[in-house]
Amino acid sequence: MAGHTVSVFNRGQTPLPWHDVEQLTGDRETGDLESLRDRTWDACIDVSAYVPEAARASAELLAGQVGHYTFISTASVYVVDPAGGMDETTPVLPAALDESGATGAELYGARKVACEQEVERAFPGRTLIIRPGIVAGPHDPTNRFTWWVERLARAGDVLAPGSPDAPVQLVDGRDLGAFTVAQSERLATGVFNVCGPPSSFGDLIGACRTGTGTSPEVTWVREQLLLDHDVEPFTEMPLWLPSEPGNRAFYSMSNARARAQGLELRHLADTARDTWEWLRAVRAGDLPEPIAGGFVARGLSPEREAALLVTHANRSVTDP
Repeated sequence: MAGHTVSVFNRGQTPLPWHDVEQLTGDRETGDLESLRDRTWDACIDVSAYVPEAARASAELLAGQVGHYTFISTASVYVVDPAGGMDETTPVLPAALDESGATGAELYGARKVACEQEVERAFPGRTLIIRPGIVAGPHDPTNRFTWWVERLARAGDVLAPGSPDAPVQLVDGRDLGAFTVAQSERLATGVFNVCGPPSSFGDLIGACRTGTGTSPEVTWVREQLLLDHDVEPFTEMPLWLPSEPGNRAFYSMSNARARAQGLELRHLADTARDTWEWLRAVRAGDLPEPIAGGFVARGLSPEREAALLVTHANRSVTDP
């Protein structure tokens, strides 16, 4: 912990992977913040506020008890520019989005915008906003990148979406964490996109092959076939977004400002290797699962993947 004395605040439902931290129990969803009262800290890193009411309650409570507030937001706050290359100056979604006509992604981003505003209101001039892209690595409960690592490790004929140049952009959670802590130590303020360099699914597949030490066959299936068979982008096919301009732009976030501030990024193959090592320990029961109840369900079932590969092969014969 670099010499820091650390307290964590959560519901206490998932075992912590650390033994040298103080655990404070509460629940932001119900408004139970009692364990935070009458304490002081030099800095707070808020990783879990998804709705403005929760952000407001904790920020207002801690305003006189904490010197510096870091809020982990998301790259989903931006109004996606189809031209790509979005940076910290790109306009964000309206915080007061009409929820009746909003999609899930819009609600998530707009609520995070509102959370940012609540924190900045309670900590004027003392707020650091971190906007990560897709986060990957050991202890990731989302099963997005993790699914690909395990799928490549299982070998067999692997279905890959679209083409090798389909875009994707990931940041290792440890790189995100190291940057966030370093900026908190410096009492940095302002906004930083924290994401990896724009990459491709071909790079992702190669990194997973290298990281798991396997070399399965990979079949690139046209995205229209996947859409025709109702394969759900991003969930049933983790990380894949159809090649619409806005989707490609989401995977072209600029990290130049964070790099200039010291962000260091490891190779994706190293993330895959370490994720696979951690995942094997979880599957063997040597380490706890990342969240209570196990991984978030995500990814094609083996049966559905096999059926889609057969359909792809038949289409390729009749329509080369």
